[in-house]
Amino acid sequence: MLRQGGNAFDAAIAAAFTACVTESALTSLGGGGFLLAHTAAGHNRLFDFFCQTPQGKAAPGPVDFFPIQANFGDTVQEFHVGMGSMAVPGTVAGLVEIHQQLGRLSLKAVVAPAQHWAIRGTVIEPFRAYCFRILEPILTATAAAAALYAPGGHLLQVGDRFSLPEFASLLTELVETGADLFYQGRLAQQLAADSAHQGGYLRLQDLQAYRVIERQPLAVPYGPHLLLTNPPPSSGGALIAFALDLLASLAPQGLEHGSPAHVVALVEVMRLTNLARQDGYDRHLYQADIAQRFLGDDHSAPYRQRLQATLGGKGVNKWGSTTHISAVDGEGNAVSMTTSNGEGSAYVLPGTGVMINNMLGEEDLNPQGFHQWPANQRISSMMAPTIVLTGGKPGLVLGSGGSNRIRTAILQVVSNVLDFGLDLEAAVHAPRLHWERGALHLEPGYHRPSLEEAGLTQGQDCTWWDQPNMFFGGVHAVAVTATGDCAAVGDRRRNGACAIVAE
Repeated sequence: MLRQGGNAFDAAIAAAFTACVTESALTSLGGGGFLLAHTAAGHNRLFDFFCQTPQGKAAPGPVDFFPIQANFGDTVQEFHVGMGSMAVPGTVAGLVEIHQQLGRLSLKAVVAPAQHWAIRGTVIEPFRAYCFRILEPILTATAAAAALYAPGGHLLQVGDRFSLPEFASLLTELVETGADLFYQGRLAQQLAADSAHQGGYLRLQDLQAYRVIERQPLAVPYGPHLLLTNPPPSSGGALIAFALDLLASLAPQGLEHGSPAHVVALVEVMRLTNLARQDGYDRHLYQADIAQRFLGDDHSAPYRQRLQATLGGKGVNKWGSTTHISAVDGEGNAVSMTTSNGEGSAYVLPGTGVMINNMLGEEDLNPQGFHQWPANQRISSMMAPTIVLTGGKPGLVLGSGGSNRIRTAILQVVSNVLDFGLDLEAAVHAPRLHWERGALHLEPGYHRPSLEEAGLTQGQDCTWWDQPNMFFGGVHAVAVTATGDCAAVGDRRRNGACAIVAE
């Protein structure tokens, strides 16, 4: 897209359409997402095209809603799928609207790479085969899904070719008719009818009422930098900002990266952030001033004091499926976009190759319990596309997949760059950890005897992973130096890729 004269927005949107082919188990036009934009003119804009809950819960018969087990190898996570797990999708509306507002090339040119790979097909590589194995209970749950991912009754393996010719035809129709195809036209009619007759909540009025929401990005100072991220009602951005504020109070620059002291500091920051989240944050996500109150000194100061009391006097001696795209261009435009299909509902919209999301079946997104969601409300997400401005210009553009691990992955990479001065490659591929609900997960690279000697494993469930894993997110990032030099990294944990286009 850049070589054709397009800008960073064209590039990111083209990549998103293409990811619906090459990462179709992670993202889909049947899902939703967020795009954080910093324009060359200096404007910061957040486009919310995440999924919406239906307007009602009436179902003429039993709701089609059932659990599956996703096996990551070292841990198992339960998700719910079926027609009753589908929320209103927003990806089509979001990509089309953002292209209309900020793109430069024609939509036909922007979808062309996705069409190319959908028709030609791509050879399944180990990462995608791994994703297929994790999600096999979903990818084989319906005949339509199995026809795509397990043709002939066998799940696609490394070396097999995957194509989506119906998706290519769909994009041609989308270029001709626009997003109304999904929200007013024949596909909206089809999705609504199938949902009504097969145990889902979605109805035509839900699709017709869907709108992309533009929000003011959450802007938080961090030293001489300004962190831009996803605001409420999504959770991830404010939680990252809160955690960074706690971490800054410890002066992490004085710690040895990866040392027991550093690990203990990160774990304690994650623990206190979770406590702060429970302290009224989740219950008030939809209040207009929740971010200001949550990040305000009246609320955050006691947690900083607790952190200092726990660690300060002791020398610090103790302890999701998503696609992300980052892009910058020579004009100064920067894009951070995260999209997701959840794990997919197993329902494939006939004739499209598009699996619809299962956002109503993700425990993380339904804290009040399944089927207890408030009607006609934007679902809160942990997705947190992030841009760090230095001197008013993009210095770091990043984001991640990984469900609840999104915020801790971004936290660690931002800190690696800003606090420890690691280059982007080292910052992204450094070992990660994640703490939640008394369970600590650590990637290889930490010195286990030192951490155990520091009392890290006392009083909590500790899992030492054998190798880096997509469980810890996939941070795809771009960095721009003060002199304009550019670096880009695709996280190996999610088979990430990057390209730098010379002018």
